[in-house]
Amino acid sequence: MSLYSALTSNPSSHLTDLDLRGNHPAEWGVKMLSDVPKLKLRLLNSPAAEEACASLSKTLGSNPLLLREMKLDRITAGVSGDSRVKQLCVLLQDSNCTLEKLQINDDHLTAESCSAFAKVLSSESCNLKELDLRNKNLQDFGVKDLCKGLMKPSCKLQILRLIDCSIKEEGYEALSSALKSNPSSHVTELDLRGNDPGDSGVKKLTDLQKDKKYKLEKLRLLKSPAAEEACDSLTKALGSNPLLLRELDLSKSKPKDLRIEKICALLQDSHFRLQKLTLHQTDSKTEFSGLVSALILNPSHLRELNLNGIKPDTPGVENLCKLLKNPDCKLEKLQIINCTLDVAGCAALSSALCSNPSHLRAGPQ
Repeated sequence: MSLYSALTSNPSSHLTDLDLRGNHPAEWGVKMLSDVPKLKLRLLNSPAAEEACASLSKTLGSNPLLLREMKLDRITAGVSGDSRVKQLCVLLQDSNCTLEKLQINDDHLTAESCSAFAKVLSSESCNLKELDLRNKNLQDFGVKDLCKGLMKPSCKLQILRLIDCSIKEEGYEALSSALKSNPSSHVTELDLRGNDPGDSGVKKLTDLQKDKKYKLEKLRLLKSPAAEEACDSLTKALGSNPLLLRELDLSKSKPKDLRIEKICALLQDSHFRLQKLTLHQTDSKTEFSGLVSALILNPSHLRELNLNGIKPDTPGVENLCKLLKNPDCKLEKLQIINCTLDVAGCAALSSALCSNPSHLRAGPQ
């Protein structure tokens, strides 16, 4: 405040270079001094951080030290995404950088950047609370590097978004282990939509979410808001997370929350690895057709389908045939007792079964 007042009260001042490295000017101090014209202001603790700040100022058109939130799109031409990230990470570790929210949209970013971000998250001086790295080819080994920062007690991160980052089972397990090894973790939201958790990935993270020792409140895994809503609704109706189910029996009276459109949204999500489905004996032919359409979009895990007592119309039978013809369909047992199929329907089903017979062990009865 005193420096700012002195400089602005003397328009004839010849001061062009003010070096305040190693001090703590606070956000308002940086802003005031940054407003002084023709003054070269040095605040950061290293030449590398100063260089990063100057480079980002040109890209953003403003001093990044004054920002709480930063969104970086395509990296400047001639500079690789990973190189720019490493430069940015030097700045994020400086005690005078108050950035709390960072989103990087450059799709050229790779797993190489994760080690740099791990150092940032480990730093006591880093203020980052939200990190969004969606649509990056980070893969499992990149996430494992990032986890080295998440497991540090000094990590202040609360929200981590890794949407569509080519993460599989090992990456999910690494995230679970990192958060589990750090009970003081501040992470409350983890967004992993668009990745493939494998057989155990979902369970490890949902188990962590249920444990009151940890702060993880919001875990986003599914690909659409409709599927997320369906999962929440079914969790309340069934008393457990449906993503962990291998069998679902809808043949008896359905709770109100088990609406067909919600079940369909979940059935077509690749994270739902249901193996046995018994459908409700509904009079609604449209509901049946919709359910089978949903299965066509995610057929690879289903092994047993019980349709006893259901009376499908022609579109419903056509959809069932499409499911059976799908090369990804690995159905082993199909029951269609008392379904009043006509000759044309039986012929269509027979043709579909013959076209893809490799997995079927028990057919229509």
